[in-house]
Amino acid sequence: MSHRSRQLRVSSLARVEGEGALRVLVTDGRVERAELNIYEPPRFFEAFLRGRAYTEPPDITARICGICPVAYQTSACNALEQLCEVELDPELAALRRLLYCGEWISSHALHIHLLHIPDFLGYSDAISLARDHRELVEQGLAMKKAGNTLLELIGGRAIHPINVRVGGFYSTPSRAALAPVAEQLRAALEYAVDTAHWAAEFEFPELELDHDLLAATTPGRYAIEQGTVHTSTGMNFPAAEFSAHVVEEQVPHSTALHARLDGKRYLTGPLARYSLNSGSLSPLARAVAADIGLGAECRNPFRSILVRSVEAVYAIDEALRIIAEYEPPPRPAVPCTPRAGVGHGVSEAPRGLLYHRYEVDDTGTVRAATIIPPTSQNQAAIEDDLRRVVSENLELDDAALTTLCERTIRNYDPCISCSAHFLELDLVRR
Repeated sequence: MSHRSRQLRVSSLARVEGEGALRVLVTDGRVERAELNIYEPPRFFEAFLRGRAYTEPPDITARICGICPVAYQTSACNALEQLCEVELDPELAALRRLLYCGEWISSHALHIHLLHIPDFLGYSDAISLARDHRELVEQGLAMKKAGNTLLELIGGRAIHPINVRVGGFYSTPSRAALAPVAEQLRAALEYAVDTAHWAAEFEFPELELDHDLLAATTPGRYAIEQGTVHTSTGMNFPAAEFSAHVVEEQVPHSTALHARLDGKRYLTGPLARYSLNSGSLSPLARAVAADIGLGAECRNPFRSILVRSVEAVYAIDEALRIIAEYEPPPRPAVPCTPRAGVGHGVSEAPRGLLYHRYEVDDTGTVRAATIIPPTSQNQAAIEDDLRRVVSENLELDDAALTTLCERTIRNYDPCISCSAHFLELDLVRR
């Protein structure tokens, strides 16, 4: 294929959250750079938080994302509870984990069935997929509905829950209220296991990541709602030291910040979580992972659909365990008294680790806030993967190469701006 200069433009990248553009520069058969340009409009959430009461970040930050609001609420609560030096009652901690399981179930089901499976079966969207594989879409929707039911029951509503507060909740459910949800989850569990085995039959392009992996870990169980930060190179540190290792930087081609781990690109999200925590999965989830050919770690982003499938099995299994052991908390929330200082919190959003930092004065007023979402942490890794994918597939024509680039981006389920879906691909060959 000739390497004369040319441009490819894709008016819309479907099935991701946000808007942006990809520019790839190829000269004499060599990919000089791949730039994921993010036209992310200013949202000012960190500025909105300045001057607000310390009780408000969970409600305000939940509006950052309609898919992962619990992640924002939980990281905010973790940071502010750490600042206030309070620890949740065990029953409240279990309920918070159960709420987060609901978000994982809902988000993973959405991505796997409606956004990612069409790539592997050659469909442009879930609507066309449903014409030939109706059962796949219906199972995904049933799984998502089960997750949403948990969010509604515990959080007050599925999108931007309103029942979460620093120290716990405004109200807590009874055991009787959770019983019908358990029935829904048991059906969803069968679908999740079937999905994992079904997805294992897909053909996966070969690509092995060499980035450092970063995820939260919790002794004895798979990290979701809290944890200590670990990396695949052996580092571990508490949330309070996150900013000492992870630094955001502005790059010329994007309005979104890039993050570096001790100066290097890295990856967070399902591949990192699984590779660092696979031994902490439930027996059922470990068995499913083994059945579908996943080892102790997974570094192929195209196989991330398998990891998400296993995590969906785990989240449903874990939700059922918590419900079976559930005892209504003696109080809906632990009292929190603000003090001057800085609080740090992390949790594992479906797309990866989410960090919050709040500086609060002695009146309980937020003076500064920092929020580092998973997608900004992954952008440098995504660009490097795009560079490698294009380098190894330059023989493809423009349409096929564009499709492959789109698939590569969707591997990460990036939440670019939680609004419009738009990618403009500008591929220049020289």
